[in-house]
Amino acid sequence: MNSATQLTYLAIGLAVFGQQLCLPLPSMLLLMTAGALAGRGGGHLTIPLVLLTSVVACLAADSVWFWLGRRWGSSVIRLICSLTSNPQGSRERSRQIFDQWGLRLLVVAKFVPVLDGVSPPLAGAQGATVLGFLAYDSVGSLLWSAAYVLAGFLFSSQLDRVIGLLDRFGTGLIVLVAIPMLLWTAWRLFRIVTMIRHLRLHRISPAMLQRKIDDGERIGVVDLLRYEAMDHELEGIPGSVRTDPDQLRKAHHVVVPEGVSMVLYCSSKNEFTSARVAAAMKKVGVSNVWILEGGLDAWVAEGRPTTTNFSTREELAERLGVVISPPRPHRRYGGFW
Repeated sequence: MNSATQLTYLAIGLAVFGQQLCLPLPSMLLLMTAGALAGRGGGHLTIPLVLLTSVVACLAADSVWFWLGRRWGSSVIRLICSLTSNPQGSRERSRQIFDQWGLRLLVVAKFVPVLDGVSPPLAGAQGATVLGFLAYDSVGSLLWSAAYVLAGFLFSSQLDRVIGLLDRFGTGLIVLVAIPMLLWTAWRLFRIVTMIRHLRLHRISPAMLQRKIDDGERIGVVDLLRYEAMDHELEGIPGSVRTDPDQLRKAHHVVVPEGVSMVLYCSSKNEFTSARVAAAMKKVGVSNVWILEGGLDAWVAEGRPTTTNFSTREELAERLGVVISPPRPHRRYGGFW
């Protein structure tokens, strides 16, 4: 019981604050433990103060996201959504729901994956008032905190059994969890290193791309900014094909004739979105893929032309013989995304 009874309000607050900032901290487990200790009448933790600590920590972290959303708007939304498997779908879905429910969404957002992280910056980007944001976020934070504290309180009688199991099998459980996590981390690092090597070998400068286009070389330019648009249509490179990066990554059939080069670009300076798509295209046998160095920002910074009139996939196929088949349809069995 020593480790559990040493739980403090400061530890709870820091864990909740970090978790709301997207750090991998077990704040829910600590809230449940605090509820269980309060239910056992431990004395050093009380439910009202646990809830107050958690709500204040939530408001502090969410206020950071709110300010970032107000300051940088769509850039913050893109950053959060780029971490999901479907960046465009996540952004559009959260935007639609927020437009429908407004600040009331903050009352339940913390219970919905992805939506919990994107709602505070969305509120800031949409120009919500500070008082309105704090009012609704306080209610949502209280409901979220109370749900876990109440769960721990109701199952407080099981606390001794859980701690006994941890004491008995603690080392084995750590090994059982740690080894897969280490293997997964190593695999992800390997993929990142491979992606970086791919970028170093297949990058093209804006000047070189412009020269190839002017010389009439067989080159297809793919714009991956569709999911990044917010309130206006983003401009892109003339002659490029704007497409959903997630759809392109999941395309089951891509044909690029010999002698044709493909150039991908996005808006991030580290070409993160382009790199993911390039890696996916390489898996289906398309090797002659280049990443525009610096993305669209570098192209614009050099004063090169942009437009909102893009080519279509059909025009790309007719001009260069490039065929990109959409992903096979699949059924969705619920879930937010």
